[in-house]
Amino acid sequence: MQIEVLKSKIHRVKVTGAELDYIGSITIDEALLEASNMIEGEKVSVVNINNGERFETYIIRGQRNSGEITLNGAAARKVHKGDIIIIISYALMDFEEAKNFKPSVIFPDEQTNLLP
Repeated sequence: MQIEVLKSKIHRVKVTGAELDYIGSITIDEALLEASNMIEGEKVSVVNINNGERFETYIIRGQRNSGEITLNGAAARKVHKGDIIIIISYALMDFEEAKNFKPSVIFPDEQTNLLP
């Protein structure tokens, strides 16, 4: 049996931009992607702490150490610059494998830098 489990999470990161006139996605600083074990093109769920919006999109790699978290396209209507969001990805895996799997969860600070 396969189940869907939490794979990665960037917990409470600040939105730095919202670009409506763009092909949809979320641009995430490359350093945050590596720290959270996420990759470009990966499907993610986004939860907006400020307004309760929840939606799915895919990742575009942003410039390393830029702190960029930009929602692009239609998703830009669901956030405002400065909103705090949670970015979550999931993985399908065997039930027994999932029992021992440890997700990658990071807690950036308010400036979108990784905490030590």
